[in-house]
Amino acid sequence: MSVKIHYQNTHFITSAPDIRHLPEDEGIEIAFAGRSNAGKSSSLNRLTNQRGLAKTSKTPGRTQLINLFEVDEGCHIVDLPGYGFAQVPLKLKEKWQKSLGEYLQKRESLKGLVVLMDIRHPMKDLDQQLIFWAVESGIPVQVLLTKADKLKSGARNAQVLKIRESSIGFGGDVAVDAFSSLKGIGVDILRSKLDSWYAPAFEVTDKEHIDTTDAENSEPDNQSDNS
Repeated sequence: MSVKIHYQNTHFITSAPDIRHLPEDEGIEIAFAGRSNAGKSSSLNRLTNQRGLAKTSKTPGRTQLINLFEVDEGCHIVDLPGYGFAQVPLKLKEKWQKSLGEYLQKRESLKGLVVLMDIRHPMKDLDQQLIFWAVESGIPVQVLLTKADKLKSGARNAQVLKIRESSIGFGGDVAVDAFSSLKGIGVDILRSKLDSWYAPAFEVTDKEHIDTTDAENSEPDNQSDNS
């Protein structure tokens, strides 16, 4: 089923300190994750054409909240806190990494993971760990090599090919594409990917509509019976 979602209608729902405080585990969630300097907030704002949807911070790693957004009925984006920032205390890092692994492995509504990495510094240890957890849980992954405008087209394409080749080792469904919030590189690719991940939510809605229509059409005609 082909679905085209209007991402400009995305709106904030709530924040949670950890996965246990997220709303009920239902619908379809797509998680966005990345290092604190990977440009995750800017990417979300570009995806939705909303400059202030995801708040950018001058102090990377400061906010450790999970932010939940509704894209459409039953379709959500989960903005996970940035990781890997040096000034975050070690205990907080360890706690968050444990919570992150738990979310990726146990959240039933999670149907896709977008991992954002600076194209100049990709595939750090925790980036790879996230992808491994997702693949292990059967979750498809879209890697976005952000800040792609920082490289000339030849170097950019070479880096994308290099990371695609290295990602084969993960197994599973792992796609790799260049992305730039500033220049709009890869935005349409990202939207198409999310459309495909959210599509089952609309299939359920259509089925419910068909079932309701069939039930109404099968009701006996009381007037005919009484005539």
